[in-house]
Amino acid sequence: MPNLAIELHDSRVTGIRTEGSDVVLDLDAYDRLLSERTKLVAVSAMSNVLGTINPVPLIAERAHAVGALVLADAAQAVPHLGVTFDELGADFMGFTGHKLLGPMGIGVLVARPELLDSMEPFQTGGEMIRQVTIERATWNDIPWRFEAGTPNVGGAVGLAAAVDYLDAIGMDQVRAHESALTAYALERLAELDGLRLLGPGDVEQQGGVVSFTMAGVHPHDVAQVLDAEGIAVRAGDHCAMPLHTRFGLAASTRVSFSVYSTTDEVDALVTALDKTQRLFA
Repeated sequence: MPNLAIELHDSRVTGIRTEGSDVVLDLDAYDRLLSERTKLVAVSAMSNVLGTINPVPLIAERAHAVGALVLADAAQAVPHLGVTFDELGADFMGFTGHKLLGPMGIGVLVARPELLDSMEPFQTGGEMIRQVTIERATWNDIPWRFEAGTPNVGGAVGLAAAVDYLDAIGMDQVRAHESALTAYALERLAELDGLRLLGPGDVEQQGGVVSFTMAGVHPHDVAQVLDAEGIAVRAGDHCAMPLHTRFGLAASTRVSFSVYSTTDEVDALVTALDKTQRLFA
């Protein structure tokens, strides 16, 4: 089990070149968009690009006031923040296994039971029916109603092991560790000229990811140089093309932290980025 001993002194990092208020949701605009015609509000609990932690409970409360349902994408929030379905106040919550130190190809959808009871299955196959004849079929109870065919048993076992591992550490410790690393990374990255950080710059509002661009160097080139230095990052649009378009970017480089990340690795990242700047100067 990793030693999560990094101490967080100040959650707000000053002097950081970030996007400021552009990286948080405009709740006044949200209120203007809501109406009796709104059926479903879909929102990310935490941005996989900016790291922004969105106020899902407040968003859900306002959506429910006009009779709308809420779907929360918690793929980043569950492993980085440790949020629960009840805390978010949403009607549906989804997250994925591979962001949670688990295997690829498996995820979780949580929903209020009364909603699942009222929904028709979208796939047919073994286990999802109670009785079938030539003329008709009756659906099984939830969750089997939505589990057609052969289940991904190996993925489920791997995901359960990952959840048990993080539970043993404690999600409060995971969050504190990543907050401290994020704050440290923001401070160190601010030492580099020509770096544009995308995110709130305040770890009370930002989870354990930091995205950035480097002036004059394509994010894919940055990632390639870092890879040669033994540092794994993600470069591209991160499945968020409209967001990058909003900032006038084709792509960005993203650093993600987890329980195994250390300040030494952040220092190595900064050194490698400095080398990248000199290489492309």
